[in-house]
Amino acid sequence: MFARSPKFAVLFDMDGTLIDSEPYWMESEQALAAKHNGSWTEKDGLDVVGMSLDKSSELLRDRANIPMEPTEIVDHLTEEVQKKLSLVIPWRPGARELLKDLKSHGVKTALVTMSMHRMAKQVADAIDFEAFDVIVAGDDVRNGKPHPEAYLKAAELLGFPPEKCIAFEDSISGLSSAEAAGTYAIGIPHIVPIPEKPGRNLIPSLVGLNYKQLRKLIK
Repeated sequence: MFARSPKFAVLFDMDGTLIDSEPYWMESEQALAAKHNGSWTEKDGLDVVGMSLDKSSELLRDRANIPMEPTEIVDHLTEEVQKKLSLVIPWRPGARELLKDLKSHGVKTALVTMSMHRMAKQVADAIDFEAFDVIVAGDDVRNGKPHPEAYLKAAELLGFPPEKCIAFEDSISGLSSAEAAGTYAIGIPHIVPIPEKPGRNLIPSLVGLNYKQLRKLIK
């Protein structure tokens, strides 16, 4: 029993923040492009990091001349990445440790991702404790990141105002979404750099972060 419920919640992006799955996406995108004699470079893959799957699939279709609808591309890529995740889930350093510490202190948490809900659930279910109270995925919202809808919805489902939520993101698009929602947004640059600007919070990794440190961030 907790003497007092924590006064903040924590929201986690998935791809690139919780798990190092961006290489899986890029491999699957390049394979699909090659199958249709199209080209999809590493730079193309980096350009869509953090973007909604609908938008990134439109770009993949147009640049690689793939004769598929964006929804078909989303389903195909999701299936391919899920196959890879079923073999190995590459966790980002410090992610599971921080989640476990937060849950041991009764902190409400959400997984906020532009991947499909079924993939987010696959990752959440692979953790050996109840890591997330809610999941808000790309197919759970109308507007993808950088729009703030996903983070606003996660905060609402957890019963916290956005300003009482800490959000972790690895991409410009995702961090912009969390910032626009009014959360205490923290960027963890990984595959793509995140530009510094006044008021923006950037850290090198989740390693060593804990409940006691995070509770001091929310007044």
